[in-house]
Order: sequence, then C-alpha cells, then structure tokens
Amino acid sequence: MKEDVLDYIRKHPVWYVTLCHYPEKYDENLKFWRLDTLPFIPKEWKYEIIPAVQKQFNIVQALLQREDVEEIYNAGDSGREGEYIQRLVFMMAKPNPKAKIKRVWIDSQTEEEIQRGIREAKDASEYDSLSDSAYLRAKEDYLIGINFSRLLSITQGKNLAKQINEDKASISVGRVMTCVLGMIVSRELEIRNFVKTKYYKIVGEFGNVDSSFKAEWKTNPHSKVFENNCLYNETGFKKEEDAKKFILSLQGKEAQITELKKSKQKENAPLLFNLAEIQNECSKKFKIKPDETLEIIQNLCEKKLV
Repeated sequence: MKEDVLDYIRKHPVWYVTLCHYPEKYDENLKFWRLDTLPFIPKEWKYEIIPAVQKQFNIVQALLQREDVEEIYNAGDSGREGEYIQRLVFMMAKPNPKAKIKRVWIDSQTEEEIQRGIREAKDASEYDSLSDSAYLRAKEDYLIGINFSRLLSITQGKNLAKQINEDKASISVGRVMTCVLGMIVSRELEIRNFVKTKYYKIVGEFGNVDSSFKAEWKTNPHSKVFENNCLYNETGFKKEEDAKKFILSLQGKEAQITELKKSKQKENAPLLFNLAEIQNECSKKFKIKPDETLEIIQNLCEKKLV
C-alpha cells in the first residue's frame, strides 16, 4: 500500500477546478461586450469543474467524502499555486468534515523526502495565509484580465483590426503577460534601432621578455581625459587619432601599481538539482521538453539511480 501511495503522489498532479472564465456565467446579459457593463466585479465568486477532468474529480471527491476517512494529507505542490489548487479541490469536493486535513510540504519527490513530508505534516490551517494570498492573486488576475481585455477591445479593437487587415480583433490583457510582452517589445525595439558604433580601446603590455601581461586602459577621475567629449565610454575613444594622441602623451612614463588586492575564496560544490532546475538545464543542454525530463527522472528514480 505504501508504494501505491508514493507512486500516486508522484504521478497525479491535480488541477480540477477553475474560476468561471466568462462573465455570462454570472449574468447572461454580460455575454455582450459593452462599456456600460464595466467594470465587472462579482459579489460572489463562482468556480467550476474543468469538464475534461470531471470523471477524475468525481473519483477524488468520493474518496474525500468517505465516512471512514479520519485524516486527509494534502500533497500538492509546495508553494502558493500548489496550495491554491488543492484548496479549490477541497472547496468543491467538500471532504468528510470529521476528517483532519494535514499539509505535506516537500522539496523533491524522492521516496525519503515524501516519507519525511508525511511524517512531519502540519495542520492545514497553518497555511491559511498562503492560501488567502493565492485566492487574492487569482481574483486579481481575473479582474484585470476580464475588465481590461474588454475595455481595450471595445475602444481599440477596430483600429487594431484595421492595422492587421482583419474584420475584427480582440485584445488580451493580463497582469503578468502584458508586462512581459511590454518588456519584450521594448527590448526588440532597442535591438532593431541599435546602431553599431566603432570605438578604439588602448591595450598596454607591461613587464619584460621573461614575464609580461596585458591590460586595458580605463579612465578614472585622475585622468586628464576624464569625462572628455573625445571618449566613447570609460574604456575607449570615439576617434582613432584621439586614442593615438593619448598614447603618445604616455611615452616615457612609467606605470605604477597603486593598489594590490589579494583574497582567498572558498567555492562550494554546486547544490543538487531540484525538479524545476533540472528541467530548465535539460531543455537548454539537450533540447528536450520538461515532461520528457520528468519521465526520464521518474524511470531513474524507480530504479534507485537518482
């Protein structure tokens, strides 16, 4: 039975419930997008079971409502979103009120870590603040998305449709996606408008035939060209002749070491991967999808290799 439970925890992440996406689920008249119905802020929030997983939800609900169940262990992802997902399930499934709900908080899905999480599980009420913040984040996302998407689609949709040669167009707005899209657009415009500028650095070689090193020149407040218009930046000149002129002004002068710093650093070995980090690394290095990485890790884990 123990192996069955551990295996189930690993293989069955749960997302069965979601906020009602469309305002018409609250009021049929809101099916039509009009300015006079904005802002839309429901007094009572409605949730619904995702149709594609209704059957699986019914199985989970039946288990949670069993009269002989005395304790329920919430083994959702250890984080705000994981807490939110499981709280939605409990809210809709209405578990046996006599059952005590405990929270399993784990950092990886190894057998030892799962067993530790179950052994040290705390009462679910200790995570109420985390749950409250998750519900607030979801409602905030919903309100921003619904209201601003409709507002901009109504006021700017025709202009956008004209620009892209379509009959009509809607504009999607999100608390996160709109900001990220703005950052991407700003960066893309910087790249497109970037003009290559050639500038000239000075590299000096110091020492003798037996031992020497090279170093790049960099201006400082004591330099006679500090903040001079002839500089492109603190390490180079706009014009080649200005750089050469400055080199000539240094002829016959000796370089002096004004400060020497030595330090010892202790560098620890890198920490082991967590699931998110190894998925990211495998995606970069081996070009494989996150779910493929998880499948490989799962197979290795079952063979006691990781």
